[in-house]
Amino acid sequence: MTNTAYKKLNSDLKFVYSDNNTLSIIFQNNEVLLEVVGEFNNNIKELERITETKIYSRGNSILVKSTLEKNELVKNAVKFLSEQLKINGTIEKKDIISSVNKFMIDEKINNSEKNIEYIIKTPKKSVIPRSEKQKNYVRALRESEVIISAGPAGTGKTYLAVAVALTMLLEKKIERIILSRPAVEAGERLGFLPGDMREKVDPYLRPLYDSLYDLLDFEKIQKKIEVGDIEIAPLAFMRGRTLKNSFAILDEAQNATDTQIKMFLTRIGENSKIVINGDPSQIDLPNKSLSGLNRSKKLLGHLNEISIVDFDHRDVVRHPLVSKIVKAYADNNRNE
Repeated sequence: MTNTAYKKLNSDLKFVYSDNNTLSIIFQNNEVLLEVVGEFNNNIKELERITETKIYSRGNSILVKSTLEKNELVKNAVKFLSEQLKINGTIEKKDIISSVNKFMIDEKINNSEKNIEYIIKTPKKSVIPRSEKQKNYVRALRESEVIISAGPAGTGKTYLAVAVALTMLLEKKIERIILSRPAVEAGERLGFLPGDMREKVDPYLRPLYDSLYDLLDFEKIQKKIEVGDIEIAPLAFMRGRTLKNSFAILDEAQNATDTQIKMFLTRIGENSKIVINGDPSQIDLPNKSLSGLNRSKKLLGHLNEISIVDFDHRDVVRHPLVSKIVKAYADNNRNE
């Protein structure tokens, strides 16, 4: 069924509480129920695992048996998944993970109408910010000329930036998207790698390709790369250029030196945006003090045209364990 068809479905839910701590979630539409439950009950099995509850599918309803608090958690998660189905026409595993994050329930379920302005609609899917900081980040991507974001892996820094850039390109608000990363390390020593230049740098730029392919059909992305509407290149290739009518993103900026970040920022031209993204905890430079990401935040944070967004473990939207791992490492670093 198409996204448009799903939007017309009645996804209203009815909730019935029993005395034995059982919650019945009754679906008005069996097609919505089947999608929420998932093939072979895979979705509710994953939801059951994450929430540590017992969930059963019976007839046109889902039964949840746990504490009152966890029953409410599953209730809100199912509400979120039903809305996600209406928006995107599909439910992915990451949606199930996000549905049980407390901040996501508060911000997306209870205040969904207020968050409509933050939804990024791309040809393949609608991208929804998963936390308050992600909402602030999307707002900055749309309103500011330069955005510098820092935080752990899995917080959506690159994905959200690519999504906003792609919508602006398709709406003809810009003429080109430029995606860049420091290749290998700040010195960008690529000579030892086999193949031509593209073959040398492609492995380091693969995450940028992955984000694009997730938002627009492969053939269309390839066509836009061929005609130059989308350019993916190592950071060293940016020197000496002026970027006009462009949306330029520097990913993995923690591995760029102070001089390189300054060089990238000063490429900005008329009707352009520049985004600097990085994770200060994953610096691969031989001398970590050479990283220019944190210094750029300190030097430029006072400028009104520049937005600074700092993410932390609470903004991680991958597997819940990733958030715990990030927090454990951050806590350890503070105690050392």
